[in-house]
Amino acid sequence: MSKALYNFYFLLAFLCVIGTRADAQDQKIGYVNTDVILNEIPEYKGIEQQIRVIGEQWRAELKQMEQEIDTLREEFEAKEILYTDEIRQEKQLQIKQKQQARQQYVEQKFGPEGDYFKKQQELLEPIQRNIYEAVTVVANRGDFDFVFDRAKNSSMLFSQKQWNLNEEVLQELGVSLNQ
Repeated sequence: MSKALYNFYFLLAFLCVIGTRADAQDQKIGYVNTDVILNEIPEYKGIEQQIRVIGEQWRAELKQMEQEIDTLREEFEAKEILYTDEIRQEKQLQIKQKQQARQQYVEQKFGPEGDYFKKQQELLEPIQRNIYEAVTVVANRGDFDFVFDRAKNSSMLFSQKQWNLNEEVLQELGVSLNQ
């Protein structure tokens, strides 16, 4: 390859790298913390309370089921030597059925597709949609290219406070700040 062609490719590659870095520096990045935003929204506290009450009711039912199983088990162990083989098997089957019913209840209420998570999603979805729309409005108004969420398990390790958009998003949602 001739030296002139080599220099041309080198210059072209150099200009591409410089141009890419200039584009990257022109990007505007902001962040929000949806946990902070949610805690400032009055409706969220009511929804959180509703979900907590529902969960406590279902956990109380589970506790009652567990107590019934424990009672059956204790009764069985206390009288096991008095039972015939047929009655012993019947009592063991009764305990096993109660345990299975309890496990099905756990799955129905608290499993990945359970009623608890469906209710939580049903109640929170409108608020989450409003937050997303407010973030979009704030991001578009501020010409942000990216907006990250710092809530819980995010991997943003550092950020300047000047890029925190929480207050603007809360204002867009019509939530007054308690400062």
